[in-house]
Amino acid sequence: MENLEKLVREIINNHSENQWIEFKHNNYDPKMTGEDIAALANGALLCDRQYAYMIWGVDDKTRDIVGTNVDITTLKKGNQELENWLRSLLSSNIDFDFDNTQIDGKYISVIRINKPSGQIATFEKEGYIRIGSYTKKLRDYPAIQAQLWDKIKNNVFESGIAMSDVDTSCILKRLDYTYYFDLTDIPIPENAENILHYLLEEGIITKQDDGLFSITNMGAILFAKSLKEYDRLSRKSIRIVKYDGKNRLQISKEMTEDKGYVTVFEETLKYIDALLPTKENMESGIRTTESQFPKIAIREALANALIHQDFTITGSGPLVEIFDNRIEITNPGTPLIEISRIIDNPPRSRNEKLADLMRRLRICEELGSGWDRMVIACEAMKISAPKIEIYADNTKITLQSTMRFSEMSVDDRLWACYMHACVRYVQGEQITNSTIRERFGLEESSSAGASRLIKDAVDNELIKPVDATTAPRYMRYIPIWA
Repeated sequence: MENLEKLVREIINNHSENQWIEFKHNNYDPKMTGEDIAALANGALLCDRQYAYMIWGVDDKTRDIVGTNVDITTLKKGNQELENWLRSLLSSNIDFDFDNTQIDGKYISVIRINKPSGQIATFEKEGYIRIGSYTKKLRDYPAIQAQLWDKIKNNVFESGIAMSDVDTSCILKRLDYTYYFDLTDIPIPENAENILHYLLEEGIITKQDDGLFSITNMGAILFAKSLKEYDRLSRKSIRIVKYDGKNRLQISKEMTEDKGYVTVFEETLKYIDALLPTKENMESGIRTTESQFPKIAIREALANALIHQDFTITGSGPLVEIFDNRIEITNPGTPLIEISRIIDNPPRSRNEKLADLMRRLRICEELGSGWDRMVIACEAMKISAPKIEIYADNTKITLQSTMRFSEMSVDDRLWACYMHACVRYVQGEQITNSTIRERFGLEESSSAGASRLIKDAVDNELIKPVDATTAPRYMRYIPIWA
């Protein structure tokens, strides 16, 4: 622990013993220490603190520094080092550090305990909590136990700590904070103190108990100058792979964007655009190139992958794969809503704070409009609707390049028809033979083909007629769930 003396002084000057702080003189017992660590960890969670502390060498009544003869770093339980013995009996979601120092010539020993995640902290499979200055079994306090589970349920990735014990200069060096001010149209403050004020208000950084700062997961993932500096986030960089042809046999280009998502988002879109296959047109003797993919749909699909990924899945991050005939954008995690209702259901994100800030920074569109825009953009180019698939713990969005109706697979036609019905329904409209022909760029002479597609969609229970008794030429259809 850096600046341990400053940390101890900050704590004793500003806090008495509570649910996340315990002062001791010389009293020490291994089992009691394990119970106290579990109790303090749960206390930190309950009080929304990143850390809890056990400090030997401080009077618990006066908070005077009295020193101790307990050196927590050298103690043993039998022949086993105390730290190893404690870790074997504490739940795996508890992390802690041992350290010691001298203050005013007096010996101080400290255990710093991280806030637990995923479950209640336990020692020997028993939960504990501090009531006043005493450690009690958690099962005797069901109301507090319920509060803890509620905290665990709502404990979000964004508020976690990516890097701790940093000072002002380190924050300004490691974060591209200028993007925050540029994208919010706020003038960059002239001094560091006011810059930190905004970063603290947004939850990009937090202030520690010792007066130093921590960079949150949200701050790092969005504004890091290099994600490699953050061990748990280094694999969350955006990776882009371009293949030769329609399969993964030959990679022609590969790049990993090492910076935070906000700082590289527009740059990443430009890089992807430069790799996309294009077609050439000649108009009035002027040669022009045209992308085979709608840029709006690519933007929304990439933003969706960044915002909705599951950051608890380690070892993988957002992946963009470009083929001659399609783009596949994959992210760790599965959707929180049913895929078939992705157009009309209220949006849900496992990273709400991240999503909110990215929207305010204009990285993505208003809440809930992303899929609508993707579908409409694909319809405007007469291509297949964006497809969403789930593989194990990953979600993949596929955008097909321009192709004629006759070249589309049956499944692609049915999905596009269904998405067409969903988009029109949320706009207060229905689909008809005419809208299907317009959507796929078909001539009026292809009316029979449009009718067959509608019938297949009805048979597959994707859409249904508004009124089954209507004459065939006037039939209108809506999604099956409407």
